[in-house]
Amino acid sequence: MSAPIRSRRLARSRNSVFFGVAGGIAERFGWKPGTVRLAFVISCVLPGPQFLLYLLLALFMRSPEKY
Repeated sequence: MSAPIRSRRLARSRNSVFFGVAGGIAERFGWKPGTVRLAFVISCVLPGPQFLLYLLLALFMRSPEKY
């Protein structure tokens, strides 16, 4: 039996905590959602627009109903 094929497109996750962005990124690349969330939280202590990028991804990533 072959492994399921992951979508090549980036979409928010149905299993979401905050908009499903971290879950969608994790599903797309085969990572654990907790790892992506932790990396985002740690990155917020660094200077830069991480929070704005997260909000932009939440707005522009496809919703989970469309896949």
